[in-house]
Amino acid sequence: MKIVKRDGHIVDYDPEKIRVAIGKANNEVKAKEKVSKEQIKEIITYIEDLDKKRILVEDIQDIIEQKLMEFDKYELAKKYITYRYTRELVRKANTTDKSIKELIEGENEYWNSENSNKNAEVVTTQRDYLAGITSTDITRRFLLPEDIVEAHDAGIIHFHDADYFAQNALHNCELINLDDMLQNGTVINGVMIEKPHRFITAATIATQIILAVTSSSYGGATVSLTHLAPFVRLSYEKYYKKYEERNLSKEDCKKFAMQDTKKEVEDGVQTFNYQVNSMTNTNGQAPFLSVCMYLGETDEYKEELAMIIEEFLKQRIVGFKNEKGVYITPAFPKLLYILEEDNIRKESKYWYLTKLAAECTAKRMVPDYISEKVMLELKKNEYGEGECYPCMGCRSFLTPDRTMSIGNIAKAKNYVEGKGKYYGRFNQGVVTINLPDVALSSGGDMDEFWKIFDERLELCHRALQLRHKRLSNATSDVAPILWQHGALARLEKGESIHELLHHGYSTISLGYAGLYECVKYMTGHSHTDNGEGKEFGIKVMQHLNDAAGKWKAEEDIDYSVYGSPIESTTYKFAKCLKERFGTVKGITDRGYITNSYHVPVFEEIDAFSKLKLESEFQKLSPGGAISYIETPNLQGNLDVIIEVIQFIYDNIMYAELNTKSDYCQKCGYTGEILIDDNLEWYCPNCGNRDHNTLNVARRTCGYIGTNFWNKGRTEEIKERVLHIDNKVDE
Repeated sequence: MKIVKRDGHIVDYDPEKIRVAIGKANNEVKAKEKVSKEQIKEIITYIEDLDKKRILVEDIQDIIEQKLMEFDKYELAKKYITYRYTRELVRKANTTDKSIKELIEGENEYWNSENSNKNAEVVTTQRDYLAGITSTDITRRFLLPEDIVEAHDAGIIHFHDADYFAQNALHNCELINLDDMLQNGTVINGVMIEKPHRFITAATIATQIILAVTSSSYGGATVSLTHLAPFVRLSYEKYYKKYEERNLSKEDCKKFAMQDTKKEVEDGVQTFNYQVNSMTNTNGQAPFLSVCMYLGETDEYKEELAMIIEEFLKQRIVGFKNEKGVYITPAFPKLLYILEEDNIRKESKYWYLTKLAAECTAKRMVPDYISEKVMLELKKNEYGEGECYPCMGCRSFLTPDRTMSIGNIAKAKNYVEGKGKYYGRFNQGVVTINLPDVALSSGGDMDEFWKIFDERLELCHRALQLRHKRLSNATSDVAPILWQHGALARLEKGESIHELLHHGYSTISLGYAGLYECVKYMTGHSHTDNGEGKEFGIKVMQHLNDAAGKWKAEEDIDYSVYGSPIESTTYKFAKCLKERFGTVKGITDRGYITNSYHVPVFEEIDAFSKLKLESEFQKLSPGGAISYIETPNLQGNLDVIIEVIQFIYDNIMYAELNTKSDYCQKCGYTGEILIDDNLEWYCPNCGNRDHNTLNVARRTCGYIGTNFWNKGRTEEIKERVLHIDNKVDE
């Protein structure tokens, strides 16, 4: 018989623990109230005769209380109940003080490595984390049911962003409706911001909007450069008029106006980049921002958009200077480059932009690539029409919405009847299921696996319902920039945001992690084997989608399956699995588990096979997915990058290339900073191990991290194999 403890751990049944517990209560009562050894044995025999495979520790305690009262040992039962209640209070005790002390003194491993883009030593980050620790404590003790807290602690599920849950008004990520805010005006901190009349002003206002929006949410935000393109034309017209008033010829007016416009675009993009990377929002970091480059989003302003895209790519290739004045790879903004017919082939009009993107990827790891072709096949609106749009943050993709039939519930001023709407939509939050834990808990029994899977999914469902319910209490007043002034909606003051949480306007995410380990344990094969393992992996993914689809149909809430970017949780899940099940070869013997559906980092596979295989799993991860290939330095081999880009266009919706871009401040080394067997980073040129003087950029789980990582994630980075060998054919 197995005992399921409160934290979800499963241990062997031990009758001695029952004897000890009753014995402690026995010592607190008079002789006539005590139970005899025979009566204790009778209680133990009764429990054992139940002949259960698994039993909750709480059920055992209930049985003990019932039996003590059957023996007329009421005082003893009272002592036992008091002891049990006291232990429960101890378990629920406030742990905030200890966590805060460890954070301030730099001793808390979790907070020191929780986010590779946050430095826990910096006061702005500490302020966010101090609030987060308090929020987490309130969430655990008052806002979440005990079984969900225990499942989270045991690594059975992960309740994401508990450090923000105490506030009922914070959501996860969004596509900012920058077009509405720039064209129709907005309000920031009570100040009216009217429509700008030139590009550089629009770019500056956009960064102020981004700071305000990301300070009112906790996930990633995305803007589209398409929304800035009209202001390039306004600048050009202003310059043209200036030269026209000087009585210059038409040709000279065009020539000089275009020169001035290009200079303004250069200055505006530089201002945008400086602002985004130098600002700190209320989350204690630069805005977690993605910038979309999609030529197909506009016909009228395509040439202006191409100018902006070109400048963004050129400036990112150069990089940003660090405090030593050396150009390095920044983490943000993340760039999203949409591959389409106008830019994918050498004969395409905008092929020069794709070549520039390839150069940028080789040097700075961005942009990431979204295939319009594949996305149009996968993302169908309610009328069966394919639509293409960017993700929110690193990988969160909205499902096609229903605004065609439900109308303008966000009251956006740029709403177009009969067209799908994506900008202004958002995600309510994430709860992730630990798939390897489901497998290990089943002991390899297939019937037991599906039974436990459903139990865990329902646990995730209840946790997601709590996220939804908490957010549904908010009104537009809690974040005017979001709900009243155009970023997500233009509701009236005091109006509830409840409707925006339904009808497909926003999503809520069922995350999953460790598909590889789950499949490997249950079948003995990797899900990459194109055989039994892959078949089982597809079944697991389909089961997730079936559950989300069922909940969505019943509640009109857009549950969506999401490949979780579990940066620190990949380490936590691995530790929890080892604690619960010991060391299981190939499953729990590493310091990390595999992100979502990915091919495990240590598995040898070529780039094209990896992307092709993972494309099949991306289809079953509609709420969020990104694939990658690991490469050596390809700056001298752009043809390979272009070949990969063209393969992405034809085969997979969203993918990226993980190149290397490091710098040692002590010796000036610009090659790859390495990891030793003790998982410590070092410069191979001079041996420098000081994190403060090493600039390391690595793709963590969809976005670039620059502040180093926990031990589990570092081990995962160390074990990554290359998917391209960088050999040039002669």
